[in-house]
Amino acid sequence: MTNIRLKCAALFAGLGALLLLAVGVWGAWLPQPAAGLTILGIDLPEYVKFLPEVQSGAIPLHRETFFLPLISLVGGMLLVGTWRRSPLPLWQRGLLLALTVPVILAMLPPAWTPFLMRQAEFRPQVHLMAGMGAAVLLSPLWLRLGERLRGVMWLVLAAMPWGALRAYVALQPALSALYQQPLSYGPGFYATIGGAVLLFLTGVFLLAAERKRA
Repeated sequence: MTNIRLKCAALFAGLGALLLLAVGVWGAWLPQPAAGLTILGIDLPEYVKFLPEVQSGAIPLHRETFFLPLISLVGGMLLVGTWRRSPLPLWQRGLLLALTVPVILAMLPPAWTPFLMRQAEFRPQVHLMAGMGAAVLLSPLWLRLGERLRGVMWLVLAAMPWGALRAYVALQPALSALYQQPLSYGPGFYATIGGAVLLFLTGVFLLAAERKRA
């Protein structure tokens, strides 16, 4: 593939990754006929802390692990939005950067208050949000990123969702016992896998394009 084709492939793979990750974050990981029993990806960090096996430590798990797909989504949005050589028009890249703000705010727990967020339980969550918010504020500096570094960053983002996927697989016995039935994996789970794969391909395409240019 030529350098231009590789970069176009990287752009399409990156945009596809963002779409799939968004489905993974807001899609069902545990589908159920009753909507109230369905668990979305964005609900998992709050939901899992109530499982007895997690509370007792029988399943060692940090609930913040389930924020990893969302962090990859924000990182990917920043990389696409600050890619100077992107075929996307400026307004579309600016829209992507603006949309990172509501995506980050989606990490807030239900019925949150400033006092609640100061509690130790939510401190790591606050730190993650603050870090991503700082990355957005510093997005003009991301314009200076070299293509090689940008490609490596896509590969790093690609590795992150797998932590949430592995953690959810480990929870299956506890969830099946709670629901008293075998459970299937929902579209959000599979979309997250697809998003992670496309994140990886984006990095590979960018690094290959940079190698050809050199």
